[in-house]
Amino acid sequence: MKQCHFCTNNIKTIDYKDTENLKRFLDPFSKIIPRKQTGLCAKHQRKFAQAVKRSRFMALIPFVSR
Repeated sequence: MKQCHFCTNNIKTIDYKDTENLKRFLDPFSKIIPRKQTGLCAKHQRKFAQAVKRSRFMALIPFVSR
């Protein structure tokens, strides 16, 4: 089983402005990859999803990419 990226690197907050870090856990169509595939823990998966949604609303990440 994979280790949570944010737990192992001791990252306390997930910033919605850090698009490069967020794009690691998005598929080529800009969809959020499920927790089983990313290896994130439940707490960080929820915080990550919230950060992605905020980033999309602020137009930092596209909703859909072709």
